[in-house]
Amino acid sequence: MIEHVYRRASLARTVSDVLVATDDSRIGDAVHAFGGTAVMTRADHPSGTDRLAEVAEHLTCDLVVNVQGDEPMLDPASIDAAVAACLDDPSVEMSTLRTPLADADLENPSVVKVVVDLNGDALYFTRAAVPYARAGHPAPLAWRHLGLYVYRRQTLLRLAQLSPTPLEMAEGLEQLRALEHGIHIRTVETLTTSPSVDTPDDLARVRQLMEPSHA
Repeated sequence: MIEHVYRRASLARTVSDVLVATDDSRIGDAVHAFGGTAVMTRADHPSGTDRLAEVAEHLTCDLVVNVQGDEPMLDPASIDAAVAACLDDPSVEMSTLRTPLADADLENPSVVKVVVDLNGDALYFTRAAVPYARAGHPAPLAWRHLGLYVYRRQTLLRLAQLSPTPLEMAEGLEQLRALEHGIHIRTVETLTTSPSVDTPDDLARVRQLMEPSHA
């Protein structure tokens, strides 16, 4: 699966280099086997953000893109859209992706939801079924969060210096650390469906979607 994610990221026009940050030598060996570049990190990082920051300390780029390893079908154009949010607005410290949430996924805690303000900035990320609509009121559009972040390098390094926060630990969502510390996250809408792999059932579904008959 990591090879699929790697190759998807490599197709993004705004990405100049793709690295796999891991503390698992088996993953490192698999990446090297298909010709990719793996960077070994410490094993004590509490989240992917912290792991990425270790690698970013030795980079000279302005923006760092974090594509999580459970997104084998992520659209390269969506990566470019998230990067563009930071390139087009110097005030944006972080960006990510959102897509309309299927009704069937509203109650699924493995599917992360995001609530946004009128500018598209994230108000909250959660595994719970939100937003709630009162009787007699139309339900607002619900958004699913896609596992990709773009950071300004200095913002990423600052995040890694901050301790995990209560909401982050309760929900198991590292992006809440940024919100709890007042770092705004711009979300970019994409209509591309990119099923993440969080459970064995997810893996079976993605394998089926990636069969030649579904390509």
